[in-house]
Amino acid sequence: MRKIYLLPNLFTTASLFCGGFAILNVFDVAINAVDQHWRYEVSCWLILVSAVLDCFDGWIARMTNTQSAFGAEYDSLSDLVAFGVAPAALSYARLTAISQPHVAEVICTLFIACGALRLARFNVQKSNSEKKSFTGLPIPAAAGTIVAGFLCFQRFDPDWTKTWILWVMPLMTLLLSFLMVSNINYPSLKQLNLEGRMKFNVLPIIVLLTAICIALKNHISTFIFVGFLVYMMIGIVGEWKHRLRTRQTKLQAAKNESDIKD
Repeated sequence: MRKIYLLPNLFTTASLFCGGFAILNVFDVAINAVDQHWRYEVSCWLILVSAVLDCFDGWIARMTNTQSAFGAEYDSLSDLVAFGVAPAALSYARLTAISQPHVAEVICTLFIACGALRLARFNVQKSNSEKKSFTGLPIPAAAGTIVAGFLCFQRFDPDWTKTWILWVMPLMTLLLSFLMVSNINYPSLKQLNLEGRMKFNVLPIIVLLTAICIALKNHISTFIFVGFLVYMMIGIVGEWKHRLRTRQTKLQAAKNESDIKD
């Protein structure tokens, strides 16, 4: 049997455990039919912790030069559980609790399927086209948007929370599913060189962001949700600008060709 690198795979395993515990926690609440919203929040935080661990396993593997084909495949399987099945289970439990079982079945199954397709495409393209950017919204960002939105709206009054679960969350889940399998490019955080030298002005920015997080500690879920929304919109706006530039280039080329003929 071939040897595997232990350290990065430990982080991947921890990420998988968080996703698994999030699913089991949702099932436990649903099976026992208890109204414990705080336990749904625990599942959301477990998924977010899983996303942090998922960032660390790849960074550690690159920093220690312990990348491997096994680690890449294991990471994708872990991501499908933590960021595909776990948020889908959470969404399904909340929608069915408000008598929307058929809508929940379609939306949650679609989200898992698109997440699996996104990961499969990533595994195929990661050697060349996905080094500096991602093709399609990364599945951790899609899952983070759902659970951070749930945490954010959970703190509003019951009417707002019900509106979020019945309308906003299903529509957002459909949008996120489409973005995962789209050809929209998203910036890759893997290019951050944390172990190398950086400009001095980066340090004050980090300190400022840390201070903002501390000041907004009572609204941290809203802060995280807005962050995921900004990342989601970066790709959409970037794609719109790219198509606009392409269209202008084609129009200019056609105009130049017409001038030459005249």
